[in-house]
Amino acid sequence: MDRIVELEAERIVGVKNVTRNEPFFQGHFPDFPVMPGVLIVEAMAQTAGVLVLKTIADRDQKLVLLVSIEHARFRKPVVPGDTLRLEMCVVKRRASVAKMAGRATVDGVLVAEAEVMCKLADKDENPEAPAASA
Repeated sequence: MDRIVELEAERIVGVKNVTRNEPFFQGHFPDFPVMPGVLIVEAMAQTAGVLVLKTIADRDQKLVLLVSIEHARFRKPVVPGDTLRLEMCVVKRRASVAKMAGRATVDGVLVAEAEVMCKLADKDENPEAPAASA
């Protein structure tokens, strides 16, 4: 994601300019460059993460981790030169978890949609250590 263009309490819009020099285009695919769907969802999740961090006071001590992806659908290819608009809205939020639904569009045309769940974690937390049970 390159920039945030709208930010509200429960909604955020980010923009990703898709350029030919992105490294993934070298192999995906050489004769027909297409942005991989997983990277579109990643851009959606990053946009969602900005909204989650924006709402907490100690954001400099936290990481936003992607914990699930549901209902991902890819409608049209995203190619070099496209400007991807990523709109994410909060579906459900708890203290450390947020579920968000999003749409990715190019020139107003839906290219992808998905629901993502993000979890807040402390930056000093060891990601390889097993999580403690509540």
